[in-house]
Amino acid sequence: MGLKLISEHLNGLIVFQPDVFEDKRGFFMESFRADEFEKLSLPTDFIQDNHSRSIKGVLRGMHFQWDKPQGKLIRVTLGSCLVVEIDIRKGSPSFGKWFGIELNAKNKKMLWVPPGFANGFYTLSDWAEMQYKCTAFWNKNGESSISWNDPKIAIDWGTTDPIISDKDKNAQSLEEWLDKEESEYFRY
Repeated sequence: MGLKLISEHLNGLIVFQPDVFEDKRGFFMESFRADEFEKLSLPTDFIQDNHSRSIKGVLRGMHFQWDKPQGKLIRVTLGSCLVVEIDIRKGSPSFGKWFGIELNAKNKKMLWVPPGFANGFYTLSDWAEMQYKCTAFWNKNGESSISWNDPKIAIDWGTTDPIISDKDKNAQSLEEWLDKEESEYFRY
């Protein structure tokens, strides 16, 4: 029983597939095991769990926290989402590059995101619920975001007209963020 490492991306993102035991009653799976993470030298000290629900067409992102940066273990437990990560670690060989993966309730894949990535998702199903474990507490005064449609990053969301918050409409470009002092928190 445990988590299988499926693939690695952008110097730190890891896609996991849990062992799932299904029968006519439903299914059982372990969504986190500290010993499995320890074997991969990944954090096991998650201190906050988050749960969000979104309707079809909602795009949330690209969010990150610079004081104190968060690592996240992400999974979708209802519906389907395109989950996207941008490497914003200065000096990283994959700086400014993005990775996207469909996470959904059917495939049960999970994504480990280390600190230093801007996170976002686009809801593909009528409803979707995302749950994620975090390695640092949320800090309203230490959060920021990169524009979901920054042309230099050029994320292929499969849409040009998502439902987004006012906060996300006013997000900065990656280039604008690099000029800010808080960008120094993300060194590779």
